[in-house]
Amino acid sequence: MTTEQRSRGPRTLAEELRARSDEQLSGLLRARADLLSPLPGDISQLATRAGTRASVVRALDRLDVFTLQVAEALAIAPQPCPYDTLAGLLPGGERELPRALAALRGRALLWGAEREPRLVRTAQEVLAPTAARPGTTGLGPTVAEACAGISPRRVQELLTGAGLPGTGDAVSAVNALTELFGDEQRFARLLEEAPDGALTALDRLAWGPPYGEVSARPGPQLRWLLDRGLLLPHQPGTVVLPREVALRLRGGRAHRELRPQPPRVTARGQYTPDTVDAAGAGAAQGAVALIDELLSGWSADPPAVLRTGGVGVRDLKRTAVALDIPEPQAAFWAELAYGAGLVAGDGEADERYAPTPSYDVWSSEPGQLRWARLAAVWLAGTRVPGLVGGRDGKGRPLSALGPGLDRGPAAELRRRVVELLAAVEPGTAPEPSAIRDHIGWELPRRMPAEARDALCEAALAEAELLGVTGRGALTSFGRALLGPAGTPDGTASAPEADAGTTPDAADAADTDDAVGGGRADAGAATGEAPGTDTFPASATGPGAGVDSAGVPVPGPAEAFAPPAPSTGGWLGRAAEPTVLEAARLLGPLLPEPLDHFLLQADLTAVAPGPLLREPAATMALAADIESKGGATVYRFTPDSVRRALDSGWSPAALHDFLAAHSRTPVPQPLSYLIDDVARRHGRLRVGVAAGYLRCEDEALLTQVLADRRTETLRLRRIAPTVLISGAPPEILLARLRELGFAPAAESAEGAVLTAAATSHRTPPRTAPEPVPDGPPAADERLLTAAVRAIRAGDDSGGSPRATASGAPAGGRTAVPAPVGVLPRTSPADTLAVLQAAALTGALVRIGYVGADGIAGQRILAPVRVEGGFVTAFDHTAEEVRTYPLHRITGTAELPEG
Repeated sequence: MTTEQRSRGPRTLAEELRARSDEQLSGLLRARADLLSPLPGDISQLATRAGTRASVVRALDRLDVFTLQVAEALAIAPQPCPYDTLAGLLPGGERELPRALAALRGRALLWGAEREPRLVRTAQEVLAPTAARPGTTGLGPTVAEACAGISPRRVQELLTGAGLPGTGDAVSAVNALTELFGDEQRFARLLEEAPDGALTALDRLAWGPPYGEVSARPGPQLRWLLDRGLLLPHQPGTVVLPREVALRLRGGRAHRELRPQPPRVTARGQYTPDTVDAAGAGAAQGAVALIDELLSGWSADPPAVLRTGGVGVRDLKRTAVALDIPEPQAAFWAELAYGAGLVAGDGEADERYAPTPSYDVWSSEPGQLRWARLAAVWLAGTRVPGLVGGRDGKGRPLSALGPGLDRGPAAELRRRVVELLAAVEPGTAPEPSAIRDHIGWELPRRMPAEARDALCEAALAEAELLGVTGRGALTSFGRALLGPAGTPDGTASAPEADAGTTPDAADAADTDDAVGGGRADAGAATGEAPGTDTFPASATGPGAGVDSAGVPVPGPAEAFAPPAPSTGGWLGRAAEPTVLEAARLLGPLLPEPLDHFLLQADLTAVAPGPLLREPAATMALAADIESKGGATVYRFTPDSVRRALDSGWSPAALHDFLAAHSRTPVPQPLSYLIDDVARRHGRLRVGVAAGYLRCEDEALLTQVLADRRTETLRLRRIAPTVLISGAPPEILLARLRELGFAPAAESAEGAVLTAAATSHRTPPRTAPEPVPDGPPAADERLLTAAVRAIRAGDDSGGSPRATASGAPAGGRTAVPAPVGVLPRTSPADTLAVLQAAALTGALVRIGYVGADGIAGQRILAPVRVEGGFVTAFDHTAEEVRTYPLHRITGTAELPEG
């Protein structure tokens, strides 16, 4: 900004934006990404779009409490507002006032001279208190606004009642009343004459709400206030306290409670970092095992997809029983697998949920990498499992994996919760209520308080289940998910100070838009010693640095050995350096998978740790799991052994498997059990008649036929060794097994059929994308190109795109494309020039042949060149366009001028 503009201030918001540096314009576009779509043609269009109601409301929703209080104070102050007047409305907030003003100015919500700022008109309309939207100030309308519906004669009567001489018109009378209420001494003398009870009535309305009810015949104290304009009629039976009177009664304060600093985050417990990591690693191991067990179960018995989408209540309950966890946790794990692209609908006519091919890739990876991928998906996901079981706005039930569970702010709030956990001393478990209060201070308008608090509580509970936290404190591998600069991919966010316009306010630039921009404002350090029951949210642990916003920055990450295979979809994109770093830190804390177990004489087996995939699958088939945890206890039963034989295992193979993987001798009772079940297995043969039963042992068939429990099978003997039934073979098999027999199915040729376990898989599926809560954040290259394009449009007079007739719209002169011979270069040279221009920001002239065969020329500012296309700002058309490279005849670089 020039010296002249600093002294008198710009005349318009566009003039101020034009005076900003490119870095400051980039900061504005970064903080308000909605201004980029579509790209403004020049500064005037940018200023116009920054003043639209939808954009202003979105920007206000991302302000912290104090910055919002400053904006509300500006909304009730005269425009422009002298700095001293604003400070008087906010006593006690003088220290943080420059920071808040820089934040508002950086977001183009404020403009004008530094000592006399103006709030954008749309922001005034949104924040000004009204009867429908009283706001947090609790103030009513001004005297002029309240008198708008009063007759001129009544206004003169109010003037006379207040002891002022009459005027010739209502406007001057209103001004006289306003001056009276604004003069401290004259106002005090007026109140000295008030009858008993009048001041009490004023005090009740002073801090809001400013509206009160009166009867048709008010008492003398109210009549005295009404006759002097201290209370003004609003609606029949309702009066309002004018804003000037309320401010005078408050001593000039705009808010009852000023909150310039975020609430302090109190500690619930203090543990050593090793203890926290150990607890988190145990939860992480259990999380991976639960996801694996859930998807293995759904692979064998896929749940049906409801007609409206999602998993039914019965299927969810059955899954919870199988996993031995509460239903809300079952919904959480199912949603996590769904968000990671590990489970999806199979697309069949009778659609069911089943694991995707990505599950096979994921399950083959090391345990620590499997967990890190899940944690990264959880951190960036927008689905809220806690809503399962509730109803949407139309009264329809919300089911797991179904529609209606996405909440845009969920990912931002979840990430901010983890950032606050990372901003405290390692090993410290904050109070959940303190985290909720801090988030509430940072984003008071982001969403309703009840929903915001519920999301914060859910984020803390889910982090503990997943192992991101241990005993309520953030683990080292959970901290690594945030990246070295507080962003998922480890790239640094540009400071919010870039969005400001004044060098002296750069240090006070806003850092509170943490959820939206990946920044953290954790409060100022107070110097308290570690171990106290309270601490500043910006405290960091030993060996960790902090960035300019107070976000802890871990030390340099070492390379993690196992490469991340590409799985496609969201899970594939989660293979970022932060994921690998989190896996590297978690790896040493997880036990090594084992290939052995300990067989015991009581027909149980103990796996002292997690088993490798193949032994674990076989043991889950041949034995029932009795208990899980650090060690898994299996129990062999006749049913479990028969289950293995039904799946194709022979008795000899089962004996060999147990002998090869047991560190203890195979107990004799277990060998007897296997042999006994094997002797009985397959003696009865079920085949197709509708169904028949065949057995060489006539006595056994006689026993089956005589059993009253088989009456429903309608068995009839047609030969000494053959019974037939009206029931199909599968029902006959299942019923006989329920009755304690061990039948086997046979083919038409008489061979025994084994029922090998089937693994149902869906066709390749793309993981669901998190629902964006607004326009995506632009990368630095796009921001640089956008600013350059806006500057170019401004320098050329902001010319709009030419009309079809060739004349520019709006009567302005369009920038003509250069004429002459089309540039012609080889495809390799064309690609090299475009790539270089995208990196350096240079302008390029290209020859282009359209789909209609018409050749022409364009002046481009390339943004990116990839996939056979170049995306650039076309200065000829004044918009961002994408051109296929094969239609470009050649390029020629132009000088910057």
